[in-house]
Amino acid sequence: MNSTRLVRAAIAGLALTGLLSACGGSGSGSGGSDAASGPVTLPFWGWANGQEAVVKAFNAAHKDVQLKYTKVTDQLTMQKQLTNAVKAGNAPCLVQNTAEYVTSWVAQGALADITKYVGTAEDKFNSGSWSAAQVQGRLYGVPTSSSPNFTIYRTDVFQKYGLKAPTTWDEFIAAGKVLEKHGVKITNYAGEDPSTLEVLAMQAGAHWYAIDGDSWKVDFQDAGTLKAAGVIQQIIDNDLDSTLSFADYAAVQRNYDNGGTATRQISTWQMAGMVQNFTKSFGKWALAPWPTYTGEAAKTPAGTNLTGGVTLVTKQCAHQQQAAEAALWMSTDSGAVKTMASPTTGNGVMPALADSSAYVDEAISQKLLGANYAPAKKVVTDSLDTVTTDWTFGPDWTAMFTELQSGWAKVVSKQQKVTDLLAHMQQWTVADLKSRGISVKG
Repeated sequence: MNSTRLVRAAIAGLALTGLLSACGGSGSGSGGSDAASGPVTLPFWGWANGQEAVVKAFNAAHKDVQLKYTKVTDQLTMQKQLTNAVKAGNAPCLVQNTAEYVTSWVAQGALADITKYVGTAEDKFNSGSWSAAQVQGRLYGVPTSSSPNFTIYRTDVFQKYGLKAPTTWDEFIAAGKVLEKHGVKITNYAGEDPSTLEVLAMQAGAHWYAIDGDSWKVDFQDAGTLKAAGVIQQIIDNDLDSTLSFADYAAVQRNYDNGGTATRQISTWQMAGMVQNFTKSFGKWALAPWPTYTGEAAKTPAGTNLTGGVTLVTKQCAHQQQAAEAALWMSTDSGAVKTMASPTTGNGVMPALADSSAYVDEAISQKLLGANYAPAKKVVTDSLDTVTTDWTFGPDWTAMFTELQSGWAKVVSKQQKVTDLLAHMQQWTVADLKSRGISVKG
């Protein structure tokens, strides 16, 4: 089946599993051995710190199944290497990934439906993480991490100017206007990172992609997205944001450390970079809930780079059940989870488990927060209860996001409005899907 027909088959109708199972790899490319010749060996690709230790622990605890770990440079490199491996018919059995890529890989026929193997484990995970591993109710991986999202802010700067942590975006903008008078920015918008637009749209109830019958529906100009655009445009128009690129990561961190920018909307794993780079502001940071839209209940986005992780099982894997069960073990074994949750031994990520409260101590920094460490724990756990679960990543997400990046740079530099970018993305995305042979409305 050629790639265009494959994408059509993957998306048409709602029975994705049945359609994809008719046209995938044979499973011969990433084998292992059968019971007669020794333990099954499952190739596993990932990039996160701590995975090698988890693999070692898994192999020590299992005689019949062994993991063979290969460390990939980073998330984007993973997508490129997996693309090449799928084409060559030798994809690994297990792949670390994040939620925004799941739909694309399903549409390409690269992933195995593992619902029948580990679908009964749903109660072990929080709802946001569980939904991130699914497409149309079918499971293609096991959740590995959550992304509790919150605001971290400089308490000394806020106190100096008589400000409290903003609870709404209106308050956030108002605080930003006060800070701007004193040469302090309330947030940083890097020109290469449009995830701010995505997560604020997600929080506002937007749906850039949705499945409508046998077609995709695209809408970059719905009410939620326009609400998000309004917040962002006010911040940019009033010069409330710094515009430092993460290409110079050290400069960004120095800016926060020196008090040039007073808040970040982040997750637990991003705090590790602050701890590693700061020298002046330890103990002066506190956590607050993600700001809400005025009059609305608390709701935090699942995010892009903030989104939860998944361990995917490929269709070319000859031992899909063993792979699914190995992925489940890595996400639920207490030792493995603790290893990954620690910023010292792992990535400082929050687990995807239904109850992650026991791991909050590991995932946030007492050094960074000082006296604000204890109350920060509740902010983290509370945020997991309000994560968006109904966001859909489209089948051309990677290409779309690249195009979005180009336009976002012009928004940040005031060369165009957010609404101009959204109008362009609506036309571009519809045209891109059609060029791939995908049925689309919008």
